[in-house]
Amino acid sequence: MPNVQRNIAVSDITDKKNKQPIVMITAYDALFARLFDDYADIILVGDSLNMSFNAQKDTLNLSVEAMKYHVKAVRAGLKRALLVADMPFGSYFNENSALKNAAKFIKAGADVVKLEGGERIAPLIARLTAEGIAVMGHVGLRPQQVRFEGGYKIKGRGEDAENLIQDALAIEQAGAFSAVIEGTISSVAAKIARSVQMPIIGIGAGAEVDGQVLVWSDMLGFFEEFRPKFAKRYLEGANLVRKAVQAYANEVKMRKFPSAEFEYEE
Repeated sequence: MPNVQRNIAVSDITDKKNKQPIVMITAYDALFARLFDDYADIILVGDSLNMSFNAQKDTLNLSVEAMKYHVKAVRAGLKRALLVADMPFGSYFNENSALKNAAKFIKAGADVVKLEGGERIAPLIARLTAEGIAVMGHVGLRPQQVRFEGGYKIKGRGEDAENLIQDALAIEQAGAFSAVIEGTISSVAAKIARSVQMPIIGIGAGAEVDGQVLVWSDMLGFFEEFRPKFAKRYLEGANLVRKAVQAYANEVKMRKFPSAEFEYEE
């Protein structure tokens, strides 16, 4: 009987707490989802796609329908990783909109939806989980607040540290099975990870949490508009693509491509 690898479930992620670091990466289409699937525990269809994929200055004008499109595409490319979908700005302002839009993402293929916020959105998380929708939280720096806060501001300084702990505790109590913590002082992020039972996955939050997430176009060097401090580049992807396309263009212009090996014969 063949050894068929089952999909990673929410319970598999929670079981990794204090045992094995969780690997999470974004993907926006089936092509890259397939490439990442063997290595990532979680694939996030992040609203970050509005910047790296749509060339927008922030995430705020991304629509639910656009997110559904990318969730469906990523779902088609996955065999094992847990699929998480960001709830875009404006899609969970109240209980009715949260339920309606979360259901759309689950029907599109997501296993989990992710919401930004702390104590304020705990009632929404409680209602979603009561309806059988798994929820990942997001605390610390919240990109959907960028215009309200006047920029991307590091969290966890001074009294804000205790507020973040309370946010994490509130969403855990409401039923979130895990949370991303972004752009937060490392020592504070570590304290939050120790304060809750759910796994805390960091992005710009240091090493002493339960896992890490990066945006694929940052880590592979394709997004060049700016380079976040926390985003280590594992590949200079944009440069490699440019060189390859330049080589192709040069060969076409010099009539070197296609050569005989790439032609059909009678």
